[in-house]
Amino acid sequence: MTQGYEEELRSERDHVAGLYARLDAERARVKAEYEAALGGNGVGAMERDVSVRALGRQVKRLDVVDNGLCFGRLDAVSGERTYIGRVGLFDEEDEYRPVLLDWRAPAARPFYTATGANPEDMHRRRQFHTRGRRVLGFTDEDLGRPGGDAQGDAALLAAVNAPRGEGMRDIVATIQAEQDEIIRLDHPGVLVIEGGPGTGKTVVALHRVAYLLYTQRERMERHGALVVGPNPAFLNHIGRVLPSLGETDVVFTTTGDLVPGLHVTAEDTPEAARLKGSLKILDVLKAAVADRQRLPVEPVPVVLKDVTVRIDAETAEWARQEARDSGLPHNEARKVFTDIVTYVLTERAIARIGRGWLSRDDKDEWESMRKGLLADLAGDAKFTAAIDALWPILTPEELLSSLYTSASADSPLFRADGSAWTVSDVPLLDELVDLLGHDKTAEKAADAAAERARKAEAEYAEGVFQTMKLDREEMDEDVMLSAENLLYAEDLAERFVEADTRTLVERASADRDWTYRHVVVDEAQELSEMDWRVLMRRCPGRSFTVVGDLAQRRSAAGARSWGAMLAPYVPDRWVYRSLTVNYRTPAEIMAVAAAVLADFAPDVVPPESVRACGVPPWSRRVTGDELPSAIEEFVREEAGRPGTSVVIGPPGVPGAVLASETKGLEFDAVLVVEPAAILADSAADLYVALTRATQRLGVLHEGPLPAALAGLAEVVRS
Repeated sequence: MTQGYEEELRSERDHVAGLYARLDAERARVKAEYEAALGGNGVGAMERDVSVRALGRQVKRLDVVDNGLCFGRLDAVSGERTYIGRVGLFDEEDEYRPVLLDWRAPAARPFYTATGANPEDMHRRRQFHTRGRRVLGFTDEDLGRPGGDAQGDAALLAAVNAPRGEGMRDIVATIQAEQDEIIRLDHPGVLVIEGGPGTGKTVVALHRVAYLLYTQRERMERHGALVVGPNPAFLNHIGRVLPSLGETDVVFTTTGDLVPGLHVTAEDTPEAARLKGSLKILDVLKAAVADRQRLPVEPVPVVLKDVTVRIDAETAEWARQEARDSGLPHNEARKVFTDIVTYVLTERAIARIGRGWLSRDDKDEWESMRKGLLADLAGDAKFTAAIDALWPILTPEELLSSLYTSASADSPLFRADGSAWTVSDVPLLDELVDLLGHDKTAEKAADAAAERARKAEAEYAEGVFQTMKLDREEMDEDVMLSAENLLYAEDLAERFVEADTRTLVERASADRDWTYRHVVVDEAQELSEMDWRVLMRRCPGRSFTVVGDLAQRRSAAGARSWGAMLAPYVPDRWVYRSLTVNYRTPAEIMAVAAAVLADFAPDVVPPESVRACGVPPWSRRVTGDELPSAIEEFVREEAGRPGTSVVIGPPGVPGAVLASETKGLEFDAVLVVEPAAILADSAADLYVALTRATQRLGVLHEGPLPAALAGLAEVVRS
């Protein structure tokens, strides 16, 4: 390295150290304000909660940007220098002049989009290579002249060639122009990002969420964003990206976890999953609810004031129709049903009791008698049992379970254990929440208990206040006046209310009715029509980033067309963007995967790899006895190398994971076992398995290779 470079590097290290000093000072200030807010600061519970949550978000945002705080610099033709980083920092003594520009700010965009051919008034782009807080070096890219992109390509290749760690890394320092255009796209509806394996569609979607949280902070931070992925391993893999960008108000979940508290334990057959995923299942659910709204086979006798009246089919049918016509969910419509039945019964009872001496003209006496009869009915166990039989309170779990266990044995919906929930059951249970509504009885009891607690707190506070008044002579007059101004009973009672310091993620995850400002759906080609109904409920504003690849669809209920899935909800509010460059899979491996793709999806163009790795993929034929030791040999060899590895195979292969479990993941080395068995189950699964590797791919097979893999170099070992 030249002396000039070393001097420049020392200068940059000093500058970045100064940025970290500002970051530490800002952290200390915000944490002090947060701790003070937790103490109350003499404000009410509501104001305290708002302050605590806002400051808590700031604390987290500042705590997670330590690694690679500043990753680049832009030098304008005018001579102005701008440092680019994960968050923005400002000089408070110089009219809040930015000393570090957030990568999402409009002024930072040329860092990603300026080229030699179109420099955007920029002279140089500098990218820092860092480890923790230390700047190890930098790479300069001169703009505005032919060949000026070469260093930028070098930085990108260094990033994609680096060994993989345990989780997905952000690409904030190496976002490419086609990715940046999608990240910053100004579209209020649904954005579909489609791309083949390795095109970076997932990480682009996550950076888009970070961008929206930055540009629409006030609009989004109260409700946050939701990221839906195919499985927990995938969510764990991507879970570090947004925190590394300073964003934590994001809930990560699978479709199986969209109903809080539900435990998925089983897996559906493809036919059951297809049936449950279709919108036709809505008619089945509605019919199941209607079937529980019954009429009595024989009149049900009810004794009132020595008069027996009966709930007959005609009365119940009138009540049922009125309840259905109310448009209320089943459990809430029960009150309408009950009101009609009690009206008929009390009318009949009053007419018999008052026969010969009471007429409807005597309204006061008539209503007085009705009130007494209503009270009797409310406490009559037989009447309550009759209502329960005719219009029972239903829960989604009970209803769906009984639907499955009562189905015919040859129906795809039948199962002996009705509550062995599957992923395909989640949208059905969610639908039933809306069809059934809530049982208001429990809510009313909880509200009453809360009101009693509030009154008790107010009475206690009043006692404190009265005690202070009794001690008035012993108190300084100014202190007493101050206390009187502060300690009114209701105000003091409020101070006993414990602050809800749960984070947005904690509150949203526990609340089925929580709605989000933006939703990201990854591996979206696997979602059914019913899955989309669940997600649309979670985002009334219909602001989505949808990520997928129709060629990788495995689910029988999944999407065959984006338009078909989205048109019912956003017919004119969705746009499509594609990513065509493969940053993950080297050309040697992609050529193998492309041959498989050509067999089952000949119209799909595979993404073009941005690099080669120089290591040809291989295959090796083994006997059944040799297979376990061959797998162990691969695992042992890869354990001595940097990076990650995985064995992918069909069910029953020791130490192997299923291809479906690796969707969205990437590994330095991949061993695919028995590709013919994987292909027999799903061609898309084999395509997924072959495209997980970033450096090395091997194949073990006992039987013949699929024809599409015939070109693999065969390795023979003695």
